Amino acid sequence: MSIPYFFSFDGIDGVGKTTQIERLADSFREHGREVLVVRDPGSTEIGLRLREILLDGELPMHRRTEAMLFMASRCEMVETILRPALDAGKTVISDRFLLANVVYQSTNDAAGVPDVTPELLWQMGRLSCGGICPDLTLLLDLPVDQAFARLGGETDRMESRGPEYLDRVRSAFLEQLPHTGGRGAVVSAEGTVDEVAARVADVVFSDC
Repeated sequence: MSIPYFFSFDGIDGVGKTTQIERLADSFREHGREVLVVRDPGSTEIGLRLREILLDGELPMHRRTEAMLFMASRCEMVETILRPALDAGKTVISDRFLLANVVYQSTNDAAGVPDVTPELLWQMGRLSCGGICPDLTLLLDLPVDQAFARLGGETDRMESRGPEYLDRVRSAFLEQLPHTGGRGAVVSAEGTVDEVAARVADVVFSDC
């Protein structure tokens, strides 16, 4: 089997996604492959503005509102950046994708019935992605207390909901990973950067 050309990294904040994405992208480039790294939400002017509202702002909003703004940002990125890159034969690595949207917007601050179900969010997400899904989603997994320690006290809108919320988010990531539309793999984010990178490489290149 050939190496998938669209990768997504996910997991709660603090697991080291950005570092591992950079390591994997560098590895591909060393082998002569052209790589595009994107961030969801972000990567477009519209995406960056929505990211400010969603993650850095303090405007109160319903979870459906949150979900649709994330979807709008992703749609713009898919149609203006991601799809053209894939059509050109580039390898694309995304820092988060639809999985995160489903997980965060279906997990309430308090345990109970979610305001928006995962099933509805997957349906909405298929529309926003225009039929594109990652060939391989790598879920970096780490206990919440260790992830918080790595963050050093800096939190965005989602993280500020507290460790109990993020513990439910972590469980939801594991539960929803099989529904991404492509292959999914859970990678332990414990240990050094090199140790985690070796685990990522084992998953990515295992079929080569």
